Amino acid sequence: MTEKESRIAALREEALGCQGCGLCETRTNVVFGEGNPNSPLVIVGEGPGETEDKTGRPFVGRAGQLLDECLYACGITRKHIFITNVVRCRPTLVGETGRLQNRPPTADEASACVSSWLEPILGTIEPLVILCLGAPSANTIIHKGFKITSERGKFFESCYARYAIAGLHPAYILRQEGAAYDHARELLIADIEAARKKVVEAKKEPPRTLF
Repeated sequence: MTEKESRIAALREEALGCQGCGLCETRTNVVFGEGNPNSPLVIVGEGPGETEDKTGRPFVGRAGQLLDECLYACGITRKHIFITNVVRCRPTLVGETGRLQNRPPTADEASACVSSWLEPILGTIEPLVILCLGAPSANTIIHKGFKITSERGKFFESCYARYAIAGLHPAYILRQEGAAYDHARELLIADIEAARKKVVEAKKEPPRTLF
């Protein structure tokens, strides 16, 4: 086990008992993240959904299946990357039917999880490139007020990685139909491929120093 793998394993164990915000009261499982801690590419989504909450694994519902398809189209599998979210527990509200529904995390929930878990995860892995899925992730990783419609597909500097890029969230793509679905899916594949190529380029660049 490498040093990074050991540190990520220790962080995971700590996170399983996290009570840093109110989401701990409604979760089934902590969805820490998974993949290769030695990877230069990390994917960051917003938060777990129903299937993820049940299994404790990120992106395993319909959106996860679509993400896997798009990764595969670029020659990437989960063993090549690390996948996590801004928050590790599913934010929910009671819908009109009485069933729990997903909701965006509050600013306090996101802040607590970022400082306690996301930052240590990214600080341990030290990725060269981060691919944000959706604007909420990009707001955390790239800059506040990120506009997914006009800024997706562009590379930015980030305090968490040498380069960061944002793509459409698979859950958004699944809400599209017909040609709109096909177009959105191709955009995500293009952004994944751009992230993959940027990793190759970044590996050839000299290390960055403070001076």
